[in-house]
Amino acid sequence: MPELIAPTSRLHGSWLGAQEEWGVDAPMDGAGLGSEDDVDSPEGFAAWVERLHGYGDRRLPVEHGRVHATYWWIAEGDTYLGAIDLRHYLNGFLLDAGGHIGYSVRPSARRRGLATWALAAALYEARLLGMDRVLLTCDPGNEPSIRTIERNGGVLEDVRETLIGPKRRYWIDL
Repeated sequence: MPELIAPTSRLHGSWLGAQEEWGVDAPMDGAGLGSEDDVDSPEGFAAWVERLHGYGDRRLPVEHGRVHATYWWIAEGDTYLGAIDLRHYLNGFLLDAGGHIGYSVRPSARRRGLATWALAAALYEARLLGMDRVLLTCDPGNEPSIRTIERNGGVLEDVRETLIGPKRRYWIDL
C-alpha cells in the first residue's frame, strides 16, 4: 500500500530508477531537484535529502527564488513512486506559474490514482498549516493532471501565458 514519507536516502537506488524512467533531463515536479544537485553519488543524494528537509523549517532561510516547502515522497515499501511538495506561500513566479503544490508520479506507477490520493493528502496538510486556499497549475494538454486537480475540488481561474509557457491555474478552497 502506498504512503507519503519524508524523503530518505534509503530509497536512493529506486529514486535513480525513477529518474531513468523519466529521462535525466525531464522535470520531476514536486521533487525539489535543482540543476546543481548531485543525486548520483550516495553522499550527494544524502545532502540533497537533508536540504529538502530543511526547506520545511520556517526558522531557516531558503535560497533566493525558493520558498519554504514540505516535501513528501510517494513510496510503496522500498519503491519510490513519485513526489509531492507543498509550498508554504507564493512568490511572484509561483503565483503566476507554479502554484502551492507540485507533484509527479514515475511512468511505471501511473494510472493507479496515486496523484489524486497524494494531492488529497497534501491538501489536508495545507489545512493544518492554516492555509485557506491553494493554487495549482498544469500544462493545458496535461489531461491526467487536469483530472487530478478537478477531482480534488480545483476551480479553473484562467489559462495564461507564463515564463514557462501556457498554464491552467486552479484554486482549491480548503
